[in-house]
Amino acid sequence: MIVASRLSDWRVLLLALPAVAAAEQRPHHQVSEQPQVLAPGYSALQFPAPEAGSYSLPSIGPAADGELLDSLGETVSLHALYGDKVIVLSFIYTSCPDVNGCPLATFVLSQVQERLASQENLKNDVRLISVSFDPVNDSPDVMADYGRSFKRHNIDWRFLTARSDESLAQILEDYDQAVIRDLDPDGKPVGTMSHILRVFLIDANKNIRNIYSPSFLHPDILLADILTASAVDAP
Repeated sequence: MIVASRLSDWRVLLLALPAVAAAEQRPHHQVSEQPQVLAPGYSALQFPAPEAGSYSLPSIGPAADGELLDSLGETVSLHALYGDKVIVLSFIYTSCPDVNGCPLATFVLSQVQERLASQENLKNDVRLISVSFDPVNDSPDVMADYGRSFKRHNIDWRFLTARSDESLAQILEDYDQAVIRDLDPDGKPVGTMSHILRVFLIDANKNIRNIYSPSFLHPDILLADILTASAVDAP
């Protein structure tokens, strides 16, 4: 099991947003009747992002392998996709209704994509990967359509799914990504899923260097971490 992400001192500033932090404890399929507070990743950072390389991101542990399907329906392994690139890996499902859940992850990755477009010395060394944990509904074709809505600037962003819940189960376990299909009183799926958002930063040596939850997932922070993970070899 992967241990919790280490937080640098500057990240603690984000804890001043208690409404967002409290929202993380709700399963992301639930929609509050109160006006929803958007996660920090949707707005400008309220303090300067740390200078890349001015802090360390020690290895949390190895990033697990596993077989998935790409948007063409071809079998691919995670480690083959990781290669020697810095990876940003998010677990999502395309019909997630919680704005601070899967849509947040995809929005932040889309903003990282925009920032990478101007980083000529970096963009070819980074790969973004979005993996659906709803293979019943997120077929390769669905993931391909979903990806076309977000991909820009020829940045390497892959959209993956699995053949079945069963084939995905070990990957979710290895990344400590809990997912539960929501059921009605008769035990029938209602189309939503309970989960806690987790986004992973993985270095070129396939080591996990950070794990982001909604309170700490911001494109400026993520870009600084990508640069730091690119410049500093994991121990």
